[in-house]
Amino acid sequence: MHASGYRKLGKTTPQRKALLRNQVTNLLYHGKIKTTETRAKEVKRIAEKLITLAIKEKDNFEEVTVAAKVAKKDAKRAILAYLYPVTEVPADGKAVRKNTKKVDMAAKMFDEIAPKYAGRNGGYTRIVKLGARKGDGAMEVILELV
Repeated sequence: MHASGYRKLGKTTPQRKALLRNQVTNLLYHGKIKTTETRAKEVKRIAEKLITLAIKEKDNFEEVTVAAKVAKKDAKRAILAYLYPVTEVPADGKAVRKNTKKVDMAAKMFDEIAPKYAGRNGGYTRIVKLGARKGDGAMEVILELV
């Protein structure tokens, strides 16, 4: 790894952030993605941190009125802010999402993913090598949630 602490992936900063955000979102939504090895390693770093945050904060909700969940701290906002960067994530967690699926990823993180990995200390993802890509010889892998 070089001094910058992350891989640049041959992209400008906005392009790289968008690529990683989309791949992390798709990994968490679908459970697995097919990508290159280098991208998979970067996506894995981010996804593991988000899952750890969701596990840490999953019990940090209190029921209010009918069935609305409200975060005591802003872990939900942190996850939303990463997955859907907007100028400001409102307190109710309903960020304005442009060109994304209408899936509440924060709710999915807390309701499905966090309980699934609650007893696990890291290692939420697995990388399975598929072999070199025909066009450019890049190593292709499947990155999946364990």
